[in-house]
Amino acid sequence: MNKFDRQGNSADIQTLPDDIAEELSRLPSEVISVDDAPSITPPAPLSQDEVRTIVISLMLTMFLAALDQTIVATALPTIGRQFNDVSNLSWVITAYLLASTAVAPVFGTLSDIYGRRAMIIISLSLFVAGSVLCAIAPNMPMLILARGLQGLGGGGIMPVVQTVISDVVSPRERGQYQAYFSSVWMVGGILGPVIGGVFAEHLHWSMIFWINLPLTVAALALLLPNMKKIPVFHRKRKVDWLGGVLLMASAVVFMLVLTWGGTRYPWLSPTVLAMVGGAVALAVSFVWHARRADEPFLPLHLLTGSVAPFALTAGGCGLGAITGLTVQLPLYYESVYHLSASEAGLALIPLAAVSTVGAAVAGRTMARAKHYKRVAIIGTSWAALCGLGLTLVTLPLWGLLTLMAAFALGLGTTFPVCVVSLQNSVARPQVGTITGAMNFFRSLMSSFTVAAFAAILLIALGVDVPLAGEHHAAGSVAIPADDMRHAFRYVFGAATALMTVAALCLIAMEERPLAGPSAKQPVELAE
Repeated sequence: MNKFDRQGNSADIQTLPDDIAEELSRLPSEVISVDDAPSITPPAPLSQDEVRTIVISLMLTMFLAALDQTIVATALPTIGRQFNDVSNLSWVITAYLLASTAVAPVFGTLSDIYGRRAMIIISLSLFVAGSVLCAIAPNMPMLILARGLQGLGGGGIMPVVQTVISDVVSPRERGQYQAYFSSVWMVGGILGPVIGGVFAEHLHWSMIFWINLPLTVAALALLLPNMKKIPVFHRKRKVDWLGGVLLMASAVVFMLVLTWGGTRYPWLSPTVLAMVGGAVALAVSFVWHARRADEPFLPLHLLTGSVAPFALTAGGCGLGAITGLTVQLPLYYESVYHLSASEAGLALIPLAAVSTVGAAVAGRTMARAKHYKRVAIIGTSWAALCGLGLTLVTLPLWGLLTLMAAFALGLGTTFPVCVVSLQNSVARPQVGTITGAMNFFRSLMSSFTVAAFAAILLIALGVDVPLAGEHHAAGSVAIPADDMRHAFRYVFGAATALMTVAALCLIAMEERPLAGPSAKQPVELAE
């Protein structure tokens, strides 16, 4: 192979395949050097069986992360009784969320430096180690620490899985696979509370953690034999650990503000204000450092331009809207329609399930249409109209669920378009970094939206009601149905505003051509 100059050019670049030549032309001058540039010799193409095996193993891996987001919730009362400690139960969930959010950009960046195989092994190893320590934890503090360790692994799974998919599937075909992974996330989120409740009631609560071991072994057994066949795009370089620490620290403090604000401490209390100041100071320090570092942990130029800021905002608004509604709607169903807790959970299925249909529609459209972002523009605009209907009209339960499903159908179109557009906007050695940043900002946006929706309800109702997932206790607070309907109009209005912002961002986002065949069908996952 010929040597590259500082511009990443080669005397024989015209002889390279078109997609590799295109990648070289998009690399900034500092990315490729003679000593550290990976081989770009085109690997042998993966067969359909190999792609199918890789996709199934990645789906199983993502299922682990999705399951552990919710499986603990229904087992918390049992855990609290065994350890005789209910005051710290919320930390069992909070520790996982804090850790998983903070490390998402870390694993994404490190996968661009040390490779996908190393990072998927490390993330799954941390996840399994945390699961074992959770299962054998002798007391609540140890369980909370173990959940934090498990969150470190779980937070690395999502960006690495999405990055591996980008290595295996061309951008034009990639959107079609988002529906598979959206379905996995939905199934994991729905099954989690059910499995957790069954294990806690009929077996032992530790089984919610022991179940991760066979699932992880199966995922690695399917994935690792095929990892050597995946094209290599990572580039070893010096790791900017200081930048990574500053970014993680600012995220943790900000997440604590969203978790504690309005619940443990008043929003304007000295503690919360001091934490907000600390989060801002850490974020400013990170930006200052990133502007001066030779190779920053998260290059700021990746977050600018005509694609990244719009795709990040649109995707964050979409995920924030569906997460905020998922957390708060059970309270609405129980108070207004007098559903039981289990029935309220079932009533969330249209919101979760139909969003995956929207993702599937957008993914298939991306594989065929030249102007692929139009489906997401139409979808988010449709979702905004449905949200406006939810805000202005009082509906019976069947009408509400129907309109909510229509809302979710439009919302789901944002996810594949935003993910693929982001990954398509950077050079291959930076796909992991931008994917990690995307998951990081989406998690922050989800947490912010949950806190914002809770604050809206608290202000509108004017009473202290159980929020942020504590809907099982909602019956202890006498809230008239008309008051709850009135309060939730502001929540639906906030969701409408989020989808309007998403639509505007997608309109403003540059639509760059996607590499890959325009009419190829996705690999079927089952014969």
